[in-house]
Amino acid sequence: MYQLKRRLGARVVVAMLGLLVLGLAGPASAQRSAETVRSDVGLFRSTAAPVLAVVSLRSQRVSVYSARGKMLEAPVSTGMPGYETPAGIYSILQKKRDHYSNLYNDAAMPFMQRLTWSGIALHAGALPGYPASHGCIRMPYDFAGQLFELSKKGMRVLVVREDMSPVDFAHPALFKPSPVQPAPGGDRAPDNMHLSSVQSAAQLVNVAVAPVQTRRSIIAAKEAAAVAAAKRADEARRTANRIGRDAAVFEDVLDTAESAKRRAAARIEEAGYLVVSAGSAFAEELKAIKAKAQERLVAAQAQIDAVYAEGKEKIDAARAAREEAKVAEAARVAAQKEALAAAGAPVSVFISRKTQRLYVRQAHQALFESEVTIDKPTARIGTTVFTATSWTDDDAELHWIATSMYPNPGYGSRQRGEPARTSPEAAKAALERISMPQETMDRINDLVSPGSSLIISDEAMSNKETGEATDFVVLMSGEPQGGTARRRINPSERDDGPFAPGGFSNFFSWW
Repeated sequence: MYQLKRRLGARVVVAMLGLLVLGLAGPASAQRSAETVRSDVGLFRSTAAPVLAVVSLRSQRVSVYSARGKMLEAPVSTGMPGYETPAGIYSILQKKRDHYSNLYNDAAMPFMQRLTWSGIALHAGALPGYPASHGCIRMPYDFAGQLFELSKKGMRVLVVREDMSPVDFAHPALFKPSPVQPAPGGDRAPDNMHLSSVQSAAQLVNVAVAPVQTRRSIIAAKEAAAVAAAKRADEARRTANRIGRDAAVFEDVLDTAESAKRRAAARIEEAGYLVVSAGSAFAEELKAIKAKAQERLVAAQAQIDAVYAEGKEKIDAARAAREEAKVAEAARVAAQKEALAAAGAPVSVFISRKTQRLYVRQAHQALFESEVTIDKPTARIGTTVFTATSWTDDDAELHWIATSMYPNPGYGSRQRGEPARTSPEAAKAALERISMPQETMDRINDLVSPGSSLIISDEAMSNKETGEATDFVVLMSGEPQGGTARRRINPSERDDGPFAPGGFSNFFSWW
């Protein structure tokens, strides 16, 4: 048994010697870290972006509106009898390009845009010309793909019995951004500001801008700083690539030589360890391997010295350029975060005549609620959605549109074949019945921005559908609700919710 152990031990040592020899003879390889690839993020919001989608159950059509008016429309197929798509107020909670139903035989739902966590969504599907889904809103494939690319999480979707179109609307009772006073003692950015390897990301970003008086001008300044930081980062990256190409030959040889030096040093250390472990049985073999490794170590160092003698200037320049590109990229990220934080998430306000309360949600979470006074509280007020679409030209206020859930027979008329037009008079009458505490108005004015909305309704919010990771979901009473009555909330779908951790771009989710 003792002799067997000795033979096995010897074989192990021989195997290790073989690995040492192979390691010394093996080719050198240099692993280069991949260049960080960044895609530009546009921070400025377009007035041509969709702000509202209206789905008509009667005409089986969807119309998509921007701040400029109707931009897209297409036929749809909504829920069949018993599975009706409920008329109501929704917003996009989740987007998945490739999705499969977890309720109906793993059915494909391309370009899925979720409206409720119980399973109602917009998606591409078959259009037989009549309601045929299990509650979802099917759209033509190409149209669904186009809308998927244009829309963002948080976009409002109204499902109405009869087609309705929004109208431009202005009223002094609507929310308006509070003036913002500039911080005292701010210095302007120097005209000759440039990148340096010793500058930190904070120095590049936290440069005070000229005094501003409106939230929009603050946001614009932050966005402009983010755009400038992105340009500097691109320039630094291109410079680093250009200088790196000039130094590439020297750096490749240097990487190979340094790798060979590290392997030779490791072999010398391992050979010394084996001398102690193996004793005198393999002393000569180990001495030869150690000597060979020493020769390779000396040769590698000589090659390193030669490379530095000829290409040190280019190598140092390439390393400095890469460091500056790294600093510039950190500054770009920091500037973008500041711009997104300055803009904030749009705020949604819901006033319910049924509960006589005002509710506020932001970033798809409940923020606060307040008392509200509704004139003639027992008289119907209807349901109207006011949406802030963009800043006014002076950046001090907001442009709004108003959309009613139902036609108002007492106001205006409707052209044949066209959707009913929201009555400005009816919207004005509903708004003027509302009174709220000045403190509540001030809190909302501190938050309001394009994408914010005010909903005034006879209805209460849906307690089943409104909750964590949703905006207000309001279902119209007296309308078929088979599409939600047969469904249960599926929390497992929320892992891809609208405001996932780390997503600063989610501040612009409405867009």
